[in-house]
Amino acid sequence: MDTKVISTGIRYSTLPESYVRPESEQPNLSAVEDCVDVQIIDLGSGDRRSIVQQIRNACSLFGFFQVINHGIPAEATEQILDVANEFFSLPVEEKMKLYSDDPSKTMRLSTSFNVKKETVHNWRDYLRLHCYPLDKYVPEWPSNPPSFKETVGSYCMQVRELAFRLQELISESLGLQKDHIKKALGEQGQHMAVNYYPPCPQPELTYGLPGHTDPNALTILLQDLHVAGLQVLKDGKWMGVKPHPNAFVVNIGDQLQALSNGRYKSVWHRAIVNTDKPRMSVASFLCPSDDALISPPKELTEDGSGAVYRDFTYAEYYKKFWSRNLDQEHCLELFKNSRSQQHQPP
Repeated sequence: MDTKVISTGIRYSTLPESYVRPESEQPNLSAVEDCVDVQIIDLGSGDRRSIVQQIRNACSLFGFFQVINHGIPAEATEQILDVANEFFSLPVEEKMKLYSDDPSKTMRLSTSFNVKKETVHNWRDYLRLHCYPLDKYVPEWPSNPPSFKETVGSYCMQVRELAFRLQELISESLGLQKDHIKKALGEQGQHMAVNYYPPCPQPELTYGLPGHTDPNALTILLQDLHVAGLQVLKDGKWMGVKPHPNAFVVNIGDQLQALSNGRYKSVWHRAIVNTDKPRMSVASFLCPSDDALISPPKELTEDGSGAVYRDFTYAEYYKKFWSRNLDQEHCLELFKNSRSQQHQPP
């Protein structure tokens, strides 16, 4: 391949060797069923008690749910997908000005996941942005397309407010004060990954992203409405999550699994690709401040089981996460208290 990115506009007739997974690691797409019982929660219903109960069920059983009537207008989501498509349609030479494989950079175009460490790559290009505080990071964002900064900046602010509302509901669903999670996470960082998955000649041999959990606290995903690709692991089986009109997918991340003392699950998920159409998704990540101490509240350890995980800072966790391959064992396993092994939920 001549370029470091795959969003070149060139259609490949066969999958380049560096993207082919070993047979034992291939996605086995024919065995995947639709996830029909995923919770779709109406945040505009006005029945807070019911919403909290639905969130409790979804977080403990699935680790994710979808939300509708969330307060972010359809116009905002359409605009960000439009400007993302414009960006990835730019000439390769223009995009490559932003390319980097250094994960510590706060704005970069890259490909796969961690190119320096991988032996097999993923069929994905992505634009990674830091989004909070906006006035610090917007100046380094792309200037082309011209509407990029304004469109994405406005969307980021709206998603942040939605995330805080969801954190309150999740806190209540754990029987905690509604501001507990927000306080525990400190001055939360916010990142975004604008993901582009080009058409793939042999999707059964590779991934857009292999199975993984998110290292942050909460992920709010905007899916391409017309092209499915998200799959989640439920009861040992991969299930396809169909895009729902005007909905966001909300993922519990590793930090909320630790804060909930293992009651809520950081969901294993992956992205698959297809031969016919490109797929776009926009993932927004809310992250604890680097110095936030991730430790379950006493209310969640009083049943005699103790803390499932040792206390750690987010900076410590994130460094460990990025030192690994994406599809290795769950990073949280490295932080487990040995005495609580028998109490860890399956």
